[in-house]
Amino acid sequence: MFTRFQRFYNSIKLVTDLVALVIAFAAAWYTRFTWFPFEGLPPTEETLETIGLILVIFPLMFRGSNLYTTNRGRTHISEVFEVFKATVLATLVLVGVSYFIRERYSRLTVVLFAAYAFLAVSSVRLGFRTIFNELRRRGVNLKTILVVGAGTLGQRVVETIEQHRELGFTVTGLLTRKPEKVGSRILNVPVVGLFSDLAKVLDEKPVDQVILALPLEEQPQMRELMEVLALRTIDVKVVPDLFSYVTLRGGLEEFGGLPIISLQGAPMEGWNRIAKRVFDILVSSLALLFLAPWMAVLAILVKLTSRGPVLFAQERMGIDGQLFHMYKFRTMKVDAEKDGAQFATAGDTRRTPIGAFLRRSSLDEVPQFWNVFAGDMSLVGPRPERPVFIEEFKKQIPRYHLRHMVKSGITGWAQINGLRGNTSIKDRIDYDLYYIENWSLMFDLKILVRTALGGFLSKNAY
Repeated sequence: MFTRFQRFYNSIKLVTDLVALVIAFAAAWYTRFTWFPFEGLPPTEETLETIGLILVIFPLMFRGSNLYTTNRGRTHISEVFEVFKATVLATLVLVGVSYFIRERYSRLTVVLFAAYAFLAVSSVRLGFRTIFNELRRRGVNLKTILVVGAGTLGQRVVETIEQHRELGFTVTGLLTRKPEKVGSRILNVPVVGLFSDLAKVLDEKPVDQVILALPLEEQPQMRELMEVLALRTIDVKVVPDLFSYVTLRGGLEEFGGLPIISLQGAPMEGWNRIAKRVFDILVSSLALLFLAPWMAVLAILVKLTSRGPVLFAQERMGIDGQLFHMYKFRTMKVDAEKDGAQFATAGDTRRTPIGAFLRRSSLDEVPQFWNVFAGDMSLVGPRPERPVFIEEFKKQIPRYHLRHMVKSGITGWAQINGLRGNTSIKDRIDYDLYYIENWSLMFDLKILVRTALGGFLSKNAY
């Protein structure tokens, strides 16, 4: 039932967003060519093409910014801010795509549309929140829930339901196995009885749904509880006590009618993966075009200051453990690793005359935009490591391998927080896993902006 409600609620969001976007474009088109008629109307085909791009790009960016998930306690202001960020990003992608597929488009129309789209989508979202909150406050169509289990697992169920109030569920009571808890309140929910009181509680105050949230040591009582519930027409859900085993984006899945609990899964699949790849291609191609003259200058400097090739290709491990060659401007002498692989250190004598500057400023990483364009890397993600070091890291850090569930990146959450070079591997992994668990296109954009503003400069980049 939770899933059905959530899908229905999200489908409403999507439909209203599409309507708001069409209205915003119509308003922008009317404003542009009625109030500022300094050139003729664009061809009808161009207008329809632009609307088609909008109805594809904007929902994708909104989805990538988690605007089609539950509110999770998100405030009105924070949702509006997320809409603003997603609108800006979607507009930039729209301009980039338009640049590649045609030469002519009205810049003023696009700017006006972005402003109108933000206002329209934000207004609709706030309107929905206001209406739903008022209906829930008045108790309209609320679904009541009894949670069996008042321990850590049961409390997590209560917290989760409270964070998803827009779905219209409310917990009316908790059952416990400890007599001393009966009559108390946990998270403002009354503990109405013991497990053995289940039938009595349901007779006195019927509910729409019962959620069994029993820890592993109390699982033997499940049979007795189900025998009571089997005699009633009531929805029953079970929350398995497996949270301690969940790593990345675990959850319940269904395969051919068979329920499967996922303890560990890939975080970027389906539209999320497509959106991130489209974003990578657009930005990396623009970066390669814009930076081409500067890359030529750096290549000349590398060649003039030391003998050897301009670029240095090094084997790294990326997504799913696949190996690829990562490109950098060469900053070390050609025989730097004649004694074996090793990390760079402060004052490293193996560096070329310009190598220290390139490494400290991260300009040696610029050729990796080609790795991104080719699909070996992403703009943002965990930094790829050399296979020779990975085996040792996996022995030291149990969850190290999880960082290979996404593409490696030119920059990442760990790097902009100063974790480069000779810093704690464990801390870097913690930051990488946080990024993977909380990924969104807006998170990527935040990291890129901080990188551009100097977040990739580090005293640890030797």
